[in-house]
Amino acid sequence: VIKPGSKEELNKLDIAADAIKNGEVVAFPTETVYGLGANGLNPDAVKNIFKAKGRPSDNPLILHIQDISEIERLTVEINSTARKLMENFWPGPMTLVFKKSSVVPSVISGGLDTVAIRLPENKIARELIKLAKTPIAAPSANTSGKPSPTKANHVYDDLNGKIDMIIDGGSCNIGLESTVIDVTTLSPVILRPG
Repeated sequence: VIKPGSKEELNKLDIAADAIKNGEVVAFPTETVYGLGANGLNPDAVKNIFKAKGRPSDNPLILHIQDISEIERLTVEINSTARKLMENFWPGPMTLVFKKSSVVPSVISGGLDTVAIRLPENKIARELIKLAKTPIAAPSANTSGKPSPTKANHVYDDLNGKIDMIIDGGSCNIGLESTVIDVTTLSPVILRPG
């Protein structure tokens, strides 16, 4: 468990990033809830998320990025509506659904031709993604069907022994999952209010 604000925090984020690079699963804070993260471009690593959560593999995951420039290689098209939403609400608790590029493994999208992408506001989350040098697939860090965790000890109580590491970033500010918006058409559609 990594505590925020310590002198060792950045060094430990390097350790967590290495774990992500090596296909391991790391719980980390976002501004919404704690996420259960793995290398989003490594199908075997992503399968470890489904296993830890007990989540059906046809349920798509969200890819978390640390900079808006990363979206280009993950998507086929970014329309003007999507650009306006990104400019006004990223970083933050908004997930956008795009047509995915061939770089995105089908395990991420549950076999669909789309991918959900979010640019979180949380500094620990963004630093972890930056250090891991890959988009991080991350649903909420809980067993499927249980409440989404807002503190590291919630994750520990639920998933201890099922995941490799937990980054303790304190309490999440929002406590509710991100809003998900489909931007594959000219008129955006809210798939999940957050």
